[in-house]
Amino acid sequence: MAKPKAKLMLGEIALFGMLGAMTFGAKVAMSWLPNIEPVSLFVMLFAAVFGLKCFYPIYVYVLLEILVYGINTWNLNYLYIWAILALVAYAMRRVKHPIWWALLSGLFGMSFGLLCAPVDFLLGDWQFVAAKWVSGLGFDIVHAIGNFAIALAAFYPLRMLLQKLYDLMQRKLK
Repeated sequence: MAKPKAKLMLGEIALFGMLGAMTFGAKVAMSWLPNIEPVSLFVMLFAAVFGLKCFYPIYVYVLLEILVYGINTWNLNYLYIWAILALVAYAMRRVKHPIWWALLSGLFGMSFGLLCAPVDFLLGDWQFVAAKWVSGLGFDIVHAIGNFAIALAAFYPLRMLLQKLYDLMQRKLK
């Protein structure tokens, strides 16, 4: 007989909703910095700490993006791009050293424009995709440097804090 799927506890629903909203708020707060954002850091943290439940706060964040800014091509990208980062981070969840998380985050930032190619291809042809990607390389470089620095400085302490808080919450709710 198959093992039943784990259900979300009420506390997790509240936590994931707040974390998704916090992710959105942190991105808005940092929006004055071009292409430097904390979303990649949070996605990696959620995957490392919550496992596959990471998709709940990630898609709360995406929903808030759509509700505030409307539907556009970047929203379509967000539907799969954050999932790619989450799955890679989930596969790396046992990695402890922050340099590996910083490298993942930097590589993700550098490849962000390329990851947008499938949606861009729906809007044009391969020439359009190539032109858009090449013209955005400068932004991807800034994105990579920002992601690397933020993850190197903040991933480990935030992971330890989030893990302790989540473990405490789970113990109290059982």
